[in-house]
Amino acid sequence: MFMGEYNHTVDVKGRLIVPSRFREQLGEEFVITKGLDGCLFVYDNTEWKALEEKLHALPLTNANARKVTRFFLAGATACEVDKQGRILLPAVLREFAGIEKEAVLVGVGSRIEIWSKDTWNKMSTYDDMEEIAESMEGLGI
Repeated sequence: MFMGEYNHTVDVKGRLIVPSRFREQLGEEFVITKGLDGCLFVYDNTEWKALEEKLHALPLTNANARKVTRFFLAGATACEVDKQGRILLPAVLREFAGIEKEAVLVGVGSRIEIWSKDTWNKMSTYDDMEEIAESMEGLGI
């Protein structure tokens, strides 16, 4: 399970350091794609295969199914970590997530999310703990 929050910078070539704890779990090759809420999703090969199978099973005749499939697969790219522990984030994915210089890598269970630092700071503000408590109850947690 992926967990934790790590801040890193993206260099001028679009390379980002992946924390060693995440690298150990991801393996030698993994997939990065567009994610929800304006971030990128990072999947190890096992989780990616499971998502691919679900997308493949969607009916081709359903417009929403085609849209979801395009969203996740068109921007997906296989990644490998270099000897310095970095990955190359393609420009199209950096642009999608608004990642320019500073990025935040967040472990959220079965995947990692990569956020621009500004967007993460906006999305991870937890001012109203009562609202969070109510959401937990509504979700059965």
